Amino acid sequence: MTMLSFREAQTVEDLADLLYDVLPGSGNSRTAFPLAAAQAGVGDLWVPGSKRPAIVQLLTATLEQGRSSFAELIVAIVRQAMTYRRGKGNPLTRAEIDRLNSLLPGVEFRIPELLDPGFLSSFRRGNAEEAAPQSTAALSAAKAQELAALLIEITKLNPQARGLRFEGFLNELFAGFGLAPRGAFRLVGEQIDGSFRLNGQTYLVEAKWHGPQIGFADLMTFSGKVSGKASWSRGLFVSSSGFTADGLEAFSRGRQTNLICADGLDLYEVLSRQASLIQVLEAKERRAAETNLAFVAVRDLNLGGN
Repeated sequence: MTMLSFREAQTVEDLADLLYDVLPGSGNSRTAFPLAAAQAGVGDLWVPGSKRPAIVQLLTATLEQGRSSFAELIVAIVRQAMTYRRGKGNPLTRAEIDRLNSLLPGVEFRIPELLDPGFLSSFRRGNAEEAAPQSTAALSAAKAQELAALLIEITKLNPQARGLRFEGFLNELFAGFGLAPRGAFRLVGEQIDGSFRLNGQTYLVEAKWHGPQIGFADLMTFSGKVSGKASWSRGLFVSSSGFTADGLEAFSRGRQTNLICADGLDLYEVLSRQASLIQVLEAKERRAAETNLAFVAVRDLNLGGN
């Protein structure tokens, strides 16, 4: 058995992030990671349990113990994902296949079936990403009003119910603007974690839905998490309670920010003013690039003229 190099191990981590939402880990009789593994002849390498570590284990073990089956495994995953995702109303995209093809050389693979021009061109028609650019995505007035009311309602709930409702709120908000949230944002303790895509960039999300304002330590912790992922990752920290002025000032000194931040008032203003969340995030990106400030309130972004 040959151990993976550091480069290959990092590529496996990136592949696991990409593949996480293309198939379920279990509970499906026709499309699931263990079924794809069995189809490729490496079913014994799937270890049931937490999904992402199981994907990493499957990819790593296949490369180390049965490298000749790795391409077949990836093809089986993609084939099943085409069926699974279409059935969920969220078909695989050309961007996802392109990303997969860009990662595979990191483990010394190029898979002809995934590079076939006919296969790639099949994504050009009816591709939601090409038909509706993110910059034009918008919520209806009724949906914006509904989510604004939900945000107010959430503040009145008990902590556990509040977290679950905020999780659903974030998923609806990001999906409504075509930001392709990764599945549903997941509640872990008092935090909600997830990811979304904005103009081709992947953003990791951490959301605190109650408690004191976020200070320097929490900002540094999340910044470290983002830094530990792929180099193109960025972070969005959502705190319904906001951020301390001292924490933001300390965070902006002596380091380049890889985060932008939003508070509960930002979210409410997006909905009540029927502003574009995409434009808000882009404006926060630009202000962070110009000033290294992770948080600039929506009301200070000059959205009409920046």
